[in-house]
Amino acid sequence: MKIKENFSLKAFNTFGIDVKAKFFVEINSDEDIFSFLKFIKETGEEFLFLGGGSNILFSKNFDGIVGKINTKGIKICEEDDNQVKIKIKAGEEWDNLVEFCANNNFNDIENLSMIPGTCGAAPIQNIGAYGTELKDVLMELEAIKLESGKKIIFQNNDCEFSYRNSIFKNKLKGKFLITAIFLNLSKKPVFKIDYGTIREEIKKLKEEKLSAKVIRKAICNIRRKKLPDPLEIGNAGSFFKNPIISCQRFQKIKNQFAEIKSFPQENDKIKLSAAQLIELCGWKAKKIKNVGTYSKQPLVLVNYGNASGEEIVSFANMIEQSVFEKFGINLEKEVNQI
Repeated sequence: MKIKENFSLKAFNTFGIDVKAKFFVEINSDEDIFSFLKFIKETGEEFLFLGGGSNILFSKNFDGIVGKINTKGIKICEEDDNQVKIKIKAGEEWDNLVEFCANNNFNDIENLSMIPGTCGAAPIQNIGAYGTELKDVLMELEAIKLESGKKIIFQNNDCEFSYRNSIFKNKLKGKFLITAIFLNLSKKPVFKIDYGTIREEIKKLKEEKLSAKVIRKAICNIRRKKLPDPLEIGNAGSFFKNPIISCQRFQKIKNQFAEIKSFPQENDKIKLSAAQLIELCGWKAKKIKNVGTYSKQPLVLVNYGNASGEEIVSFANMIEQSVFEKFGINLEKEVNQI
């Protein structure tokens, strides 16, 4: 394990924030993980694991050791005519996995195409898009307890998944490193294409037969139209979560703002569109110095130049304040601020 000092993280976060880590290592194997843990114990340094850097905002230099997870591997564990169980190492890019599955007619995650980040980070966030969430297909995951170095298996129910949330963002935050995930995918064609504009986009493709590969292509086309490429404009995708409120509270807001969109949830709850709330507060395509909301999607904050993390945080806080003053709703950040 090679340790680099005073290392720039600009190329390792999709916002493109130029901050430095006191120490930086690339973790390519299980042996590297245990060397990393040994280094932490010996030095007492603060530590941070990085996947794709697509859900993180650095507001300052990191005075500790950053471990970049690069472990690779996609393995078919079990397979029959109806389903397949796959083991994926934490450092695999999520979208590479989706492409692999679509090409092999393994269904259920094609709607999660083009979500940036790594497979090890996916359960922490319980990634989701277009009517699908990771919790729908994850059977179990493998993680190392940082304090003891012991490998532990978490079943789906152990992860306490909810909307953009899991036990690894709360009670177990900073206590485990996810090293592999296990997905159970269907080989039978049961697709979700009635969310948003998926069905319309599929029609444009004029494909004779519907498949996971066709749906993936449609999803990719949709995302490219409305979301910026981090390689061209620094961003971390959706910056805020869609708020979930009670039906009673929603009705009060609806009485005042008839145009408010709503999406029914379990337990008599309603999900609102954070993008719409932000737009109604006048923030769509707004820019202050080097920071702004993306012109086609106000839920995405972008770094138009050499913005600092503090500038982006300040911009986000102003949006939060506007939404609260207009609707009485507290937006919650989806991006992890460091």
